[in-house]
Amino acid sequence: MKSFALGKNISIAEVQDVCKDGFWLILMDREYFLPFSDYPWFKNATVASIYNVETLHGTQLHWPDLDVDLELESLQNPNQYPLVYR
Repeated sequence: MKSFALGKNISIAEVQDVCKDGFWLILMDREYFLPFSDYPWFKNATVASIYNVETLHGTQLHWPDLDVDLELESLQNPNQYPLVYR
């Protein structure tokens, strides 16, 4: 078994599926549904743009094609972030 090269960017986030109402995101062995009604930046995005997600600094999700950033904490503890994203 061969280890990954040092310094290689290994994302902890992966988009699993996109449907008409939102998309499923796998994040550190947990699954989250991000509805377009709460995350409108993704509603008119291409599927390829939604699937292109990166993790930054271990605390942020970044969609470079859409210039959208989300804090991991806002998905893990939504009750601490009561505002709806607009």
